[in-house]
This record gives sequence, structure tokens and C-alpha cells, in this order.
Amino acid sequence: MNKNKELREINAFLSGPILPPLIRFALPLMLALFLQALYGGVDLAVVGHYSPTASVSAVATGSQAMHVITTLITGLTMGVTVLLGKAMGAGDNDKAGEVVVGQIKLFTLMAVLLTAVMIIFAPQAARLLNVPEEAVDETVRYIRICSAGIVFITAYNGISGIFRGLGNSRSPFIFVLIACLVNVVLDIVFVGGFDMAASGAALATIIAQASSVLFSLNYMRRHPLPFSLTGHFSGGDRAVGRILKVGAPIALQDFLTSMSFLIITSIVNTLGLIASAGVGIAEKLFAFLSIVPMAFMSALSTFVAHNMGAGNRRRADRSLALAMGISLCFGVGMFLLTFFGGRQLSSIFDNDPDVLTATADYLRGSAVEYIMCSINFCFLGYFNGRERTTFVMAQGLFSAFLVRIPLSYYLSRLPETGMFIISLAVPASALVSLTLCILYIILLLRRDIREKQGARL
Repeated sequence: MNKNKELREINAFLSGPILPPLIRFALPLMLALFLQALYGGVDLAVVGHYSPTASVSAVATGSQAMHVITTLITGLTMGVTVLLGKAMGAGDNDKAGEVVVGQIKLFTLMAVLLTAVMIIFAPQAARLLNVPEEAVDETVRYIRICSAGIVFITAYNGISGIFRGLGNSRSPFIFVLIACLVNVVLDIVFVGGFDMAASGAALATIIAQASSVLFSLNYMRRHPLPFSLTGHFSGGDRAVGRILKVGAPIALQDFLTSMSFLIITSIVNTLGLIASAGVGIAEKLFAFLSIVPMAFMSALSTFVAHNMGAGNRRRADRSLALAMGISLCFGVGMFLLTFFGGRQLSSIFDNDPDVLTATADYLRGSAVEYIMCSINFCFLGYFNGRERTTFVMAQGLFSAFLVRIPLSYYLSRLPETGMFIISLAVPASALVSLTLCILYIILLLRRDIREKQGARL
């Protein structure tokens, strides 16, 4: 990594026009998110076209179970990104080194524990998720094979979090590109060629993840960090606490929100194999269609952290407004696409007419969520950058566990219920989340005004 280039990127975050550096940072994130969505989507698409519906259900449910683990890791990674961004904004290389050492220690322990838990308890996970009987064995195998690659998931996210904290979103894009290309080729070989169904998709996934990590480690060796890790072993212990303080609320929120979607999947699975495959495809499509607001959420976390570290609060506030305007335009487009074109979108992943109908019904009922999420995600990125992660956690848990889950269960038990009716719980919870974010931003800005007035006295 070129140290002068990294410093120029950090300086662009801190002064001059806001939109150009924000977009330059967000675009590679969008491409990386697209590839990550493609990474998981290819598994489902290839299995959907070469294997029976039971295999589609196994991959759809098993991948959601693995997504819960991934969100736990990425949540803690956000703590690293924010703390590293703040240290770089303040020009404190010693603190930056401590954060990275602390991350290495914390993530190594996490990888070992999560791997053991997921491999041992895969059958229990399948039962809790009410996986249709025809898909249980394949789901367990899928989860266990993917769990063997948790060490690679942890390493990839940890390295990518470091680069994003430095203001470099291009390198993580390259890492996920490597993984995606390997995964696509191996999916076709294992599932299409060797007829390995869900197990082939899982094996392709962990080999692709390992390839990406090996490439990223070699990349870091050839492009060293702009600060030293030597001499920060004891400081790394202290940094673990700071990472947990900032990242744990995000990780817990993301983890439990993903758990809430698993619970909803469990509820829908009771309606049979077609419904199970349909909701799984709808969740895969969400990963593609929410790329822009998700990228701005991550970009704002870093951009705001840098500017808060440098004392540029007003610049941080302006970045939120600009990102939100762009994100909202895309949100409206995704609403129209899912409301009117759900069947065409779902045909990418399956060719069963009943599955396509179920997915289209679910997408039509949840379509308005895309408008609200385009605003919500920008708010959450801003709050992360200001280290207000406790609120991010609280609003996520409230909307998921007090709105989305109970409402999904209630709607699933109504007479003559269907995928459209059940899906209405999704925009309902998004509306609650948006309301909480608006109320909190008003409270936060009023607090900022009082602090500014107090500083003048």
C-alpha cells in the first residue's frame, strides 16, 4: 500500500468537496456488495437449475444460518473500521496499530469458537428452523461444510475492515472479486458437473473464501500498512475492549436481526417446501437490491468517523444529507422493480412456477421496504461513525423482535394466509426503524447545538 496515496485519500475525507471522495469510496463498496450477493446468489441459482426443490430449500435456509455468523463478524469489524478511521483522522498511528493488533487477537478466538459451535450443533439448528423433512439432511451437511470455512470468513472480513478504516475500499473489492470468480467456477463444476447439490455449493464456498484470504495476505505483504504493528502487543489487549465497546452493539444488533430473519424463515418453513424456497430467494434478491444504501451505510461509517476524529462535525452532518439523497433515488427504483417485476427477478434463481409465484407475492408485499431502508441505512452509517452504536443496536432489536417476528407469526396464522400477507411484516418493521432513527437524529442534533452554545459561553 502506498503511504502517500493513503494520506491523500484521508485528506480528501477531511477537506474540500464532500460528494466526490464519498462516492469514490462508496463505489468499490457497491461493487464488493454486488459480488458478495452474487457469491451467495450463484449458489442458489446453480442449485435451483440443476437440483430439486429440496436442495434449493437446503441452500436457502443453510445460507441464512451462515449469514447469522457472518453478521456477527462484520458487526465487530465495523468497530475496527470506525476506531481505525478515527485514529487515522486524528493522525495517531500508535492507536491505529493497537486497534489492528487487538483485532487479530479477538478474531482468532472468535473463529475457533464459532467453528466448533456450528459444526457440533448443525442438526439442532436445522430442527429449530423447521426445515422441511425432505431438506433436513442436505441442510445439515451444507451448514457443517460452510462452518469449516469460518476461519476464512473471519480473516477476510478482518482484513477488509482494516482497509476500509484507512479509507481504501478498492482492495476489499479485489478480495471479494477473487472469491466470487472461484465460487462461480466451482459451483458449476461441483453442482452442475458432479451433481453434488447443496454439498457442492458449500464446498465451492469455502474453497473460494480460502483463495480470497490467501490473495489478501499476499497483497498486504506487498503493500504494507502505513503504520507499524510492532510494540503494540499490550496495547492490543486494551484495544480489544475498545473494539467490543464500539463493535459489540453493532454485532449484536446484526446478529439478532439475522436471527429474526431466521425465525421468520422458520415460520414460513411450516407452510411447506415451496414457501421455504420462495422466502429464501426473496432474501437473496434483497442482498442485490439493497446494495446502494448498504454501501452508503458502510461509507458513512468511515467518512463520519474520520471527520469526527478531526473535529469536523458539520462536514459529517452534510455527508449524511448527500448520501441519503442518492440512496433514496435508488430505493424508489428498487420499489418499482420488486413490486411489478418480482416474478422475472425470481426466475434468475429457480424455474418452478409455484416457487416463482410464491417469491413474487412475497416481494410485492415487502416492496416498500426498499424506500424506507434507503434512508434507514444512511442514518445507521452516520450513527456508527459517531460511535452511537448502542442506539443502532436498540432500534434494530426493537423493530425485529417487537414488530417483525410477532407480526410475521400472527400473519402466518391467519385463515387463507399467503406469502403476500406474511411479507407485510417486513415494511411494518422498517417503518418503525425509520421513525426511531428520525427521532434520534433530532435528539442528537439538538444535543450538538447545546454543546456548541455551551462552548461559546
